[in-house]
Amino acid sequence: MYAEERQQAIADQVRANGRASVAALATLFDVTSETVRRDLATLERAGHLQRVHGGAVRPGSTPVFGELGIDERQMTHTHEKVAIGRAAIRFLPPDGGSVFFDAGTTTFQAALALPRDRRLTLITHSIPIAAALAGHHSSGLHVLGGRVRGLTQATVGSETVAALERLRISTAFVGANGISESHGLSTPDPDEAAIKAAIVRVANRVVVLSDSSKIDREDLSSFADLADIDVLVTDAGIDPATSAALSVRGIDVVIA
Repeated sequence: MYAEERQQAIADQVRANGRASVAALATLFDVTSETVRRDLATLERAGHLQRVHGGAVRPGSTPVFGELGIDERQMTHTHEKVAIGRAAIRFLPPDGGSVFFDAGTTTFQAALALPRDRRLTLITHSIPIAAALAGHHSSGLHVLGGRVRGLTQATVGSETVAALERLRISTAFVGANGISESHGLSTPDPDEAAIKAAIVRVANRVVVLSDSSKIDREDLSSFADLADIDVLVTDAGIDPATSAALSVRGIDVVIA
């Protein structure tokens, strides 16, 4: 089956059933999940469907999958996230520098991969990441206060943003739910977007950690432009054309 025929069949599936999951479509058409995601991105740009977490719905539909909680997200693309987290360590600043870990399951893997002999100032607003970093006695750990958003187990709100604005960070490891040329970096929740925007503003180097399922996808709240990114660490599922386009923009694209 040609790509155009498969995409037409996918559009028909979503139109008929109201929704379709990436896993089901991959099985139905005997292709990889990365191929399905690229098809969904093409169909979304043409207005045939709306992508949501885990699949797609009819255009203009209320997303039926919703924003996944941290426990559910830890179970998706686990192998890729572990590899991305390990690859991110090469972008740590020299000893004496500071590192911010944004909330997220991929940034959590970077925290787990952090060498214990590094002498860095570690900062986060994520409760799980703070717990993971608490045993690094050679580094200082700072946890930003604020209202805890249960879905992501991270602090958000004006108090957290104000604390961030007083910092100047060497390197920030940032997560995103969507990355696209037209919408930049995005996330479903405006409060989370405000935190991520502040992180990007105060970091000397912005390293985005994202598996390829988030690329060519858009979520509600944009928090940064592609021009704000220094490095993107992702997996081999990224479309080569997209990778080339990001590189042209001056982004160092690293395949974990």
